[in-house]
Amino acid sequence: MSFEPTTFTCASCGQIHTQWPALAFRYPSNYGELSEEQKQYGQTELSEDFCVIEYPEQTDFFIRVTLNQKVIGNCEGLDYGVWVSLSESSFQDYRDNFDNENYEVTYFGWLSNWLPDYQYSGFIPMNVNTKKANQRPEIVPHADPDHPFVRDYFTGISLDQAERRIAVMLKK
Repeated sequence: MSFEPTTFTCASCGQIHTQWPALAFRYPSNYGELSEEQKQYGQTELSEDFCVIEYPEQTDFFIRVTLNQKVIGNCEGLDYGVWVSLSESSFQDYRDNFDNENYEVTYFGWLSNWLPDYQYSGFIPMNVNTKKANQRPEIVPHADPDHPFVRDYFTGISLDQAERRIAVMLKK
């Protein structure tokens, strides 16, 4: 299957683009697992960039970030719009500096979306690197040669794999 970049309407911004689409997740997997009742009765906060889920025993904090997956033999990588969980103090620091165009810091976080083509037995640790000019932070997984996603992140995926992932996400 050959997948040429094409025009598409972005689910997040509503604009028409002519490039490979970012594979975007509207919310962290944890949020998707909640019942409608839990989502409606003040136990959650969800915006374009922040998500907070209050459980009786804990509160989880998430931010929206980007991930660029190297595609072997292609000058363009495959972009993901995903979520990571942060500690409360990191979340609050990020939120406090959200509009600071010169703020650059690295947080520790956990990937909080299940990406296509991978089996997950737990969360994947990430460095969360904020960027200047109010761009979404970019994540980089901690080295773990035994995890297929982490291995693929550092070595790249094939063009066929990238095209298959795009096709699957566009059907959702």
